[in-house]
Amino acid sequence: MLLLHPKDIACRQAVELITDYLEGTLSRRDRRRLEFHLRGCPNCSAYLEQIRTTIRVSGSIQADDLTSEARQELVDIYRRWKSE
Repeated sequence: MLLLHPKDIACRQAVELITDYLEGTLSRRDRRRLEFHLRGCPNCSAYLEQIRTTIRVSGSIQADDLTSEARQELVDIYRRWKSE
């Protein structure tokens, strides 16, 4: 059984901190806690790499790269999300 130190964070908390971590807006304390968690958690480390890849790839997509069907699907998803 793994005993958590009071300063440890759970995976759910780690996932919530990833965006701030990548944007460099975490406090020094939270950054250290997250990095400590990432060193011992392959799932959260993989999630971080997935987000980094998504940012890298999505930043290079141009409107002309999408088919009209894909473009419409994204618009539909956005509209459904906004209506919720």
